[in-house]
Amino acid sequence: MRGLLVLLSLACLANAQHQALIDYLERRLLAIEDRISLWHEQITRYASELRELKQQMVSQLENLDKEKETLRTSLDSMGSRVDRVERELDYLETQNGAQPCVDVDDKLIEHQVTLVQEKQKAKYFKMTDCSDMISSIKAMKILKRVGGPKGMWTRDTSGASKKVYIFNGTAEDTVNVFASVQDLTLSQGFSLSSDLKLPSPWSGTGHVVHNNQVYYVSQAEEITVVKFDARNNSVTDSAVFPLQDHVPVYGLTSETLMDLAVDEEGLWAIYATRQNEKHISLAKMDANSLGVEQMWDTSCPRENAEAAFVICGTLYVVYNTMQPGRSRVQCVFDVNDMVTAEEAPLIYFPKRYGSHSSLKYNPQEQLLYAWDDGYQILYKLAMKKKLEI
Repeated sequence: MRGLLVLLSLACLANAQHQALIDYLERRLLAIEDRISLWHEQITRYASELRELKQQMVSQLENLDKEKETLRTSLDSMGSRVDRVERELDYLETQNGAQPCVDVDDKLIEHQVTLVQEKQKAKYFKMTDCSDMISSIKAMKILKRVGGPKGMWTRDTSGASKKVYIFNGTAEDTVNVFASVQDLTLSQGFSLSSDLKLPSPWSGTGHVVHNNQVYYVSQAEEITVVKFDARNNSVTDSAVFPLQDHVPVYGLTSETLMDLAVDEEGLWAIYATRQNEKHISLAKMDANSLGVEQMWDTSCPRENAEAAFVICGTLYVVYNTMQPGRSRVQCVFDVNDMVTAEEAPLIYFPKRYGSHSSLKYNPQEQLLYAWDDGYQILYKLAMKKKLEI
């Protein structure tokens, strides 16, 4: 009997513990359910807040894009206005230079004449040891026919760039620029070229490009040499050539009143005046300041002259012969008297289409860049040394 009671007591105790465990587990499950419900509410709230934040950010980004586009349009408009103002300033600088005084004292005029005469008589001091002269035309290559009957083409004579510059015509203001000679030969017309707008029209065919600077001749009331930076499209300097009564420098190229040239010594100006009307004159210029350093009257006649160029301080004048399409160097003037008339080479150019409207020497390549009735021609030169006398 006692054993039965013990068993019943143990069974009751086990039931009580089991019920307590079940109650505990139910409470834990209810607590977990409450936490899960709370987490679900929080996640729902966070998701809603994130959606609202996303919508706000999208709206702000759209507004920023609109403001960015408005700002870009304003900057483009401002850039165009600045470019226009710079072009107008460059034009005004070239057109409205310092005007000469009208009431000039006679003594001042005499002093200027004396300075010119001294520059003509002074001995020229070479800047380099260059002593080359032409021996013959070694080869001729016709590259292209682009542009009109008269014009000028060249590369940078300093070797600073491989670009090719085309001055098409005798009174324009836009230079056609090719990236290379190959682009010129492959181009259909001017399709592969870019435009370089000058602040004023050029005059004639006597222009050069040196150290990324375009030196061109402009004619209004006076002959002006303009120095234009091809990199930033601005006028670097300009100067009125200090002589009056200019006449065309070449008898067969009436549009060219002055022909600029570059050789190993620097910048030169080939010109003619009414005071020495039958002959060609030569001047050495400072490429930086455009000042005239020295001047010479040569014995080379203007009649039947096509073009000229300078090599190592020697002027070579090319004349049209009686034979169609044939030209030759018929007059040579050396500023250091190192080439006499007897030593002057007898150089004939190969038969061509018409007459040269320009001949530009490149000292880096020892090539002549020629324009002949719209054809762009290269002449390879053979050189020899001058004999000093």
